[in-house]
Amino acid sequence: MRHGNFESTPETQVNWRIIKHLTPYLLESRGRVLLAMLCLLLAKGAILLIPFLLKYLVDALEGKTVQDLAPALLLGLVLAYGAARFSNVFFSELRDTVFGRVTEQAMRRIGLQVFRHVHALDLEFHLNRRTGGLARDIERGTTGISFLMRFFVFNIAPTLLEIVMVVSILLFNYGLDYALITLVSVIADCLIS
Repeated sequence: MRHGNFESTPETQVNWRIIKHLTPYLLESRGRVLLAMLCLLLAKGAILLIPFLLKYLVDALEGKTVQDLAPALLLGLVLAYGAARFSNVFFSELRDTVFGRVTEQAMRRIGLQVFRHVHALDLEFHLNRRTGGLARDIERGTTGISFLMRFFVFNIAPTLLEIVMVVSILLFNYGLDYALITLVSVIADCLIS
């Protein structure tokens, strides 16, 4: 049994069994997880609107004087841009708030399981090992659980969603060539990394 800090090597394989072990904790609070995912989708949708709103705002200004434009149009586009930026931040923060309870419950329950397991070990284990260092390792492990749950739910799944959304937008606006180039580039980057 190894205690304390140790460096991970880049050749270390990802242990996907960890995700399998954390899945029941996600399913236990599926309502909160679904609400957090909804907030994530709304934040991603808002961030995707921003370039289009800027495009319409610039297009409205192109080749026209301020007197030619309806001030309400400009004001509406600027307000829509601000609302999209605010929505992105708001829904991201709301997502973190809703999902926080899920990670805290999982951390508490797994920490308690480990604590019970350590205290159920025989006396020889405790006499021959430095069990004081276990508390630090348990704390680091539970903190890692929070990171893993957030990373799995809010990084891996949304990245795949963003790729699909961007490729769809490119396919709709610019045709199959641009969409395929983007998709192949992303897949090649993932395979090389």
